[in-house]
Amino acid sequence: MNIKFSHRYSLTALLLCITTVTALGRTNVSDSEIEKDTVKTLKIDQRTEPRVDVNSDKTHLVVQDSIATIKKPKRDWATWRPDTKRALWLSVVLPGAGQIYNRKYWKLPIFYGGFLGCIYAMSWNNQMYHDYAQAYVDIMDNDPSTQSYNQFLHLGTKVDASNLQRYQQLFKSRKDRFRRWRDLSVFSFIGVYVLSIIDAYVDASLSDFDISRDLSIHIQPAVIKGNQIYGYSPASNNAIGINCCLSF
Repeated sequence: MNIKFSHRYSLTALLLCITTVTALGRTNVSDSEIEKDTVKTLKIDQRTEPRVDVNSDKTHLVVQDSIATIKKPKRDWATWRPDTKRALWLSVVLPGAGQIYNRKYWKLPIFYGGFLGCIYAMSWNNQMYHDYAQAYVDIMDNDPSTQSYNQFLHLGTKVDASNLQRYQQLFKSRKDRFRRWRDLSVFSFIGVYVLSIIDAYVDASLSDFDISRDLSIHIQPAVIKGNQIYGYSPASNNAIGINCCLSF
């Protein structure tokens, strides 16, 4: 019984030693692995720090290069030619904008002067039309309290039975005349607007037209020879005319 107990005790002691040794080995391995990991992370951090700086410098250089490439080159006005569609739509949206786009600034006073003249004619003729229309209504209603037509009469002139019909016809004709002039002013305004659009389009289209010295026209007198048949003489069959020669 003593021998069996001693063997059991020795076996348990061995098992306890083995377990403690393995546990210590595992802790040592884990500690060594942790140290290795910390060393690796420190090395990686030391390596990556200068790389970040280098990459940041590169990114700054790339950004500067991209900014330099984004900058548009200066436009050479000597070789620049306007776009016909853009000039057309600019004139449609805003009268005179097509002339500004084509760099024909001297045309702006002409067109804007035409617009202002048409607007003034429309307003003045419209006012005169309404005044004469009211005067015609007043002279036709036989109401003595409505005599707005007196402001159009000369000093000392009065409307009576002897000249009533003549003044009625006069006010009617003047009313119709100012109405017609007002309508013509409206159509003139539209005409100036359309003319500004056509001018901007044609000017942009002819911007690249050849106007060099090779393009020329020569006009000179010439003797034109006719048909020498039916027995006519050359002297009586010739004619004097103009010869036009176009070279391009």
